Amino acid sequence: MASIRSRGKKLFVDFRYLGVRCRETTNLIDTPENRKKLQKVIEKMEAEIVLGTFNYAQYFPKSDKAQQMMSLNDRKECINTNVPSFKQFAELWFSEKEIEWRDTYKRKVREIIDMYLLPEFKGRPIESIKKTDVLAFRSSLAKVTRGKANKHLSAARINSIMVPLGMILKEASKRYKFENPYKDIKSLKEPRTSIQPFTLDEVWKFINWVREDYRNYYLVRFFTGMRTSEIDGLTWENVDFDRREIVINQALVKGKIVPPKTQESYRAIQMSPWVYDALKEQHKVTYKRSKYVFCSHTGEPFDYNNVNKRVWHPTLKALGLKKRNAYQTRHTAATLWLAAGESPEWIAYQMGHSTTKMLFNTYSRYVPNMTRQDGSAFEALVNRSQMNLVSNHKESDNEKD
Repeated sequence: MASIRSRGKKLFVDFRYLGVRCRETTNLIDTPENRKKLQKVIEKMEAEIVLGTFNYAQYFPKSDKAQQMMSLNDRKECINTNVPSFKQFAELWFSEKEIEWRDTYKRKVREIIDMYLLPEFKGRPIESIKKTDVLAFRSSLAKVTRGKANKHLSAARINSIMVPLGMILKEASKRYKFENPYKDIKSLKEPRTSIQPFTLDEVWKFINWVREDYRNYYLVRFFTGMRTSEIDGLTWENVDFDRREIVINQALVKGKIVPPKTQESYRAIQMSPWVYDALKEQHKVTYKRSKYVFCSHTGEPFDYNNVNKRVWHPTLKALGLKKRNAYQTRHTAATLWLAAGESPEWIAYQMGHSTTKMLFNTYSRYVPNMTRQDGSAFEALVNRSQMNLVSNHKESDNEKD
């Protein structure tokens, strides 16, 4: 039986739900009148618990325990009913799968379920959902607009919304023995990824112009193809100067150290001579200051948005280079390796890709006749570019004389 208790002059309710002891604070001051009010609420709660209609989140919407108890209730209903609703099974599926995911992906799936899937399929018995319903839902997504510009959802965004739906329906069809309505539904065709890599001359212009305290950072970005989260989360313990390798086993996402993006992202990147020299220089600057290779003057890892605003975009503008995001440093590394004739398998490993398929799909127009080399071709290409720069400077100086 529920009881009313007092803590810090505020009333709270002590009760049991689904076999769990729950204590929820109210905003009511401990007075006889408020105790009477709360007692009536408790009686209604207990009646709903007995009837099986109690909604934890409605009574305690700000409670940290609300989502947990709702999930427990959905799990119980899934077990007790032959055919759960879409909402019940979706919540059960999410609670079972979330342990497998990074926090960023977990939030992404949760957002898709709450924003798109539940409003469409919420209370329907899950086995009643047919292929026509799934296709109609996908068509409706194409009409959704967002932002001030009222832009329609892209094919890529629609596909990302459909992925959790397909996973939920596939798992439910296995457990409850009905035909999977998502079977044979193919993803929408997406436009080829648009990339804007730098030329090698543009890379050197950027590196030579950018603020000195960020020169090593961008040189490593351009010549390793590391993702922003990987280089910003790089620590000195993962820099092996003896083996000339950068070990990728973590990433920095929204200020937190998390596992890399995919299983293939765990890798050891080979240092070129320029990367080795840049990291040696950086070691003198930040090794005693922070565990992070690239950090602020206080030892904190770089803030991606801040660096973009204060360093990346101003440098592009000053050099008259086309505006683009910093992820293009990764595309640049891939295209330079390909242009140099490096082995596609070696490049895929450096980039953290499982196969060469993405390389050819994304960078096909940059692929020359391949040689089977592992790093030396790229070194030769960069050396030639440096020699050309020196030669051009000398010619310019001679003309002045």
